[in-house]
Amino acid sequence: MNRGTIQVICGEGKGKTAAAFGMGIEALMKNRNVIVIQFLKGCTGRGSSDIIKRLEPEMKIFRFEKCDGFFENLTKEEQDEERMNIRNGLNFARKVVSTGECDLLILDEILGILDQKIIEAEELVKLLQTKDDEMDIIMTGKVFSKEVEPYVDSILEINHVKVDNTK
Repeated sequence: MNRGTIQVICGEGKGKTAAAFGMGIEALMKNRNVIVIQFLKGCTGRGSSDIIKRLEPEMKIFRFEKCDGFFENLTKEEQDEERMNIRNGLNFARKVVSTGECDLLILDEILGILDQKIIEAEELVKLLQTKDDEMDIIMTGKVFSKEVEPYVDSILEINHVKVDNTK
């Protein structure tokens, strides 16, 4: 019996979501159940979500946001509405964790909602502490909160080493 792990993929570099999805595909190849809950992704172009949706039904992917722009660029009223949508996503994540509904739960950009002060670190820690012993969790986002570090098994930091601006 494997002990489930909690992994973080963070940093300023690109590829955090792609790395998490790659790990999700690897889990699918091992006949594991994978659920992805994306935060702050309802604010990006729909083209990428169309491609991601092709992974269903094998990989169940959920987004709760409805906005058409980046969270920080929304009006206060739009941000308030999105906070409610994000909370719905967080409540769904709690349900998935408490029921052990999957083998791998990917919380894509959950660190972003922590960084945006939509949730507090204590809320995320409480979610992680209720995890089933065999469930794996992968969290992504640019900024990693040191308050969460004691509850995490591994941290992968993705950074730009060289950026070619001539292309």
